[in-house]
Amino acid sequence: MFYTYIKLLLMAVFWGGTFIAGRRLAMEVGPFSGAFLRFLVASIFLVAIMMQSEKRLILPRPHLLLPLFLMGMTGIFLYNVFFLKGLKLIEAGRASIIIANNPILIAILSAMIFREGLNLMKVTGILISVAGAITVITRGEFLSGLGGGFGWGELFIFGCVASWVSYSLLGKSVMSNLSPLVAVTYSSVIGAVCLFPPAMLEGLGEFGSYSFSAWASIFYLGFFGTVLGFVWYYEGIKRIGPMRAGLFINFVPVSAVFLAYLILDEPLTASLLIGAILVSSGVYLTTLGSRRA
Repeated sequence: MFYTYIKLLLMAVFWGGTFIAGRRLAMEVGPFSGAFLRFLVASIFLVAIMMQSEKRLILPRPHLLLPLFLMGMTGIFLYNVFFLKGLKLIEAGRASIIIANNPILIAILSAMIFREGLNLMKVTGILISVAGAITVITRGEFLSGLGGGFGWGELFIFGCVASWVSYSLLGKSVMSNLSPLVAVTYSSVIGAVCLFPPAMLEGLGEFGSYSFSAWASIFYLGFFGTVLGFVWYYEGIKRIGPMRAGLFINFVPVSAVFLAYLILDEPLTASLLIGAILVSSGVYLTTLGSRRA
């Protein structure tokens, strides 16, 4: 049990580290090329793990092909293109706080689409998290509104949020028929295949000129940020339950902010720290309210 908690904590650190690796990669490699290479690495490992786990090749039923394709286009293709485009323009810590609101939008849309109840705890969590996001976006200058703090970088990161929420809602139906490992493996492969043509047009063939830092970032994003993070997260859900395992996600924006400070020399501003605390607290309350509901 102790090792499960260690793995979940490392998972949160790995996911926080994707913002640092993504920021470095985005400064050198195009978004389509970077996203394709990340999921080429991830798909190779995921297929190997799936084959070892399932002992056979799992073929999805025909009615699942369209949802899997849409999962690949939203959670893999669009999310990662927006992710790298956004990280080229704004700080890693700032981006991580905005993306940390994923569970909030999932809770709201689940209530609207799947009729999942909104209790007082969930509503309180949503309001606190939104307050944290506004604090980060406006850099604490509430009176000046969003005009001074909102640009293309933030818009791309909000594209990440919209893509991941779509991916998660699609996954609700797909993962009732396939295991999470199989569903994520197929969506990863589909996303990588769809990313290949635009990556070639972008200049993927020049990969020989990439620096060691770019290749290290690609491997980190593919293996540590995608494969290990996913496997350890679902292993944690299996061993200690979804509620306790899910709480470790609250460490992701916190670890991203501090890793960005340590590795990228990004400033630890008061608005960033307050926003991180508010968003993490809001996600915690929303997750807790969802489990109780």
